Amino acid sequence: MVTKERKAMMVQTTARPEQGRRKSPGVGMPRADVLARLSESDRELLRQWVESPTGYVADASFKRQGVEAELFGVKAEFPDEGVPRFVEATPIVKSEFRNGDLVTLTTAQEGVAFRRLNYARFRCHRILNRARGGRLTKSEAWRLIAWAHRALDARSLIVRLNMPLVLAMAKRTRLVNVDPNEMISEGNMALLRSVEKFDCSRGFKFSTYSCRAILKSFSRVAMRTSRYRQVFPTEFDPAVEQSDFLIRKREDVEEDCVDEIRRILLSNAAGLTDVERTVIEERFSLNEPREAEASRRRTKTLEQVGDIIGVTKERVRQIQNKALDKLKNALMDGYLAA
Repeated sequence: MVTKERKAMMVQTTARPEQGRRKSPGVGMPRADVLARLSESDRELLRQWVESPTGYVADASFKRQGVEAELFGVKAEFPDEGVPRFVEATPIVKSEFRNGDLVTLTTAQEGVAFRRLNYARFRCHRILNRARGGRLTKSEAWRLIAWAHRALDARSLIVRLNMPLVLAMAKRTRLVNVDPNEMISEGNMALLRSVEKFDCSRGFKFSTYSCRAILKSFSRVAMRTSRYRQVFPTEFDPAVEQSDFLIRKREDVEEDCVDEIRRILLSNAAGLTDVERTVIEERFSLNEPREAEASRRRTKTLEQVGDIIGVTKERVRQIQNKALDKLKNALMDGYLAA
């Protein structure tokens, strides 16, 4: 048995509400001196509306006399001539929080919020339509910015108070192998799209419409994740996937060099003196490979080697450097000869 509210929701989701015009071609930005008096954010907002106006859900009441005061509680007047902002509208809710939680808008409050949003956009379009074929004047630019800010304020209120819907739907949904952060992000985007399309004149609550859209967005995330895992069944692990060819090659070269130095020391091909050979052997412990681990523990400092041969550690450093130069030359001669 399909309820009356369910039927209304199906109509809402299958039939797009009547949209206002999305473009007003031929409207130019105001003069440079007018733009110079605006803040950077206001200039950007004005440019967005001139280049790509946002659509609105039309309502027959928008053309009725007195609707502005009915929706906002005040007239659209500028309290400060230096700032393009209207007098602050009457708040829809006294406080957005109750006992630490966000309040839930009633159907009547939702209707006011959505009508404010779409009426403000309707007024923006009317200003652009009147200015078509020329530049916006200072008065038109300021009123366009002021109405755009009223639309943003209404939209922000609706989104803030309905954000818990995304978390509530996420908790109800049991999706395996889906990143929760990605799911929440997709749900937030679905909520924003729902705000743009919702028609409050149909008589049911926004949550009825938006929750359906949020759940659909979760399904899209699950399908996208499933397709990704079919292509990439396992996660990329750098430690497993990365080639160790260069590391092994470097280790082989190091081992070859150590073996060659051992051969040079054994045959004294570098012409080291007894003192130089003692310093090299004690400092670097170039023993057989099977004794490498023990030799690392027996490696001595400059001061310890100095105590053995009876000189200062600075003198040991000088002897060591001279011996290393001889070993380097002998090593290079061996490679060139090979």
